[in-house]
Amino acid sequence: MTAPAAIETSGLTKSFAHQQAVDDVGLSVPRGSVFGFLGPNGSGKTTTIRMLLGLASATSGTIRLLDGAMPDAAAEVLPRVGALVEGPAFYPFLSGRANLHRLDTADRYAPRSTRRRRVNEALERVGLSHAAGKRAHAYSLGMKQRLGIANALLTPRDLLILDEPSNGLDPQGTREVRNLVRSLADGGSTVFVSSHLLAEVEQMCTHVAVMSTGRLVAQGTLEELRGHDHVQLRIETPDVGDARQVLASLGLQPDQGGPMAAATVTADLTVPGLHPEAVNAALVSAGVRVRGFAADATSLEDRFVALTGEGFDIDH
Repeated sequence: MTAPAAIETSGLTKSFAHQQAVDDVGLSVPRGSVFGFLGPNGSGKTTTIRMLLGLASATSGTIRLLDGAMPDAAAEVLPRVGALVEGPAFYPFLSGRANLHRLDTADRYAPRSTRRRRVNEALERVGLSHAAGKRAHAYSLGMKQRLGIANALLTPRDLLILDEPSNGLDPQGTREVRNLVRSLADGGSTVFVSSHLLAEVEQMCTHVAVMSTGRLVAQGTLEELRGHDHVQLRIETPDVGDARQVLASLGLQPDQGGPMAAATVTADLTVPGLHPEAVNAALVSAGVRVRGFAADATSLEDRFVALTGEGFDIDH
């Protein structure tokens, strides 16, 4: 029997005056996944997260977190959820370590006897042990992000919800957060990561959902969203006519340029079970002189642009 989803929403909608910030969103986040919640800035990601955590009420729709109906089950569910939303806020004149002690004290479920050890372990996991005694106002934006993640890790969590966790991080800090997220998933937690950074989602996540102007336009595994079933073959050959005949004999539909066209033949690989290697072998067996052969899958960036009509940040 399939385990219940870590997060499941149906018809989730949030309206502000005359604007629909989130419109009929149906998420299904598998347990144990690293789930990327991807979309351009302003697409409704943070509003959705706030509703998941009970920080904002939904206009309509249902939410289940760890198989508990929200917000009714918040008291039972939220102690099992760690979150970083809209950038962390800390007492500026307390040290990073003292801030975590304060935050842990405010958690009535957190055991006092292990507080010192858990704070030190959380600081070490996010790479802040060296700056634990520094006052928070002297932290860079990236250090504050990592301190916020450390707060989410003070007690074991079944689900972590991280809103733009790489915001403000340098490349090394970004790699550390990426490795941390993977280690959390390896340890059995489900990690839900909101981001507008395509490269980070590609390297970190197993599943992806795409938001655009408040609507969910796609979700599935990373491979499904890459659209690897759409592959275009590009063959460079002086034997253009013969190449077209071979492709046609394999059930493909090559381009229909004239016999004197440039020495490149293209075709979409649409036959189930037919791999590019087999096409290349058939061309060579038929005596077609192949100078170049490429199989170009639809890129994740192309897929997202097609879904949203907008570009994504590829790097920081």
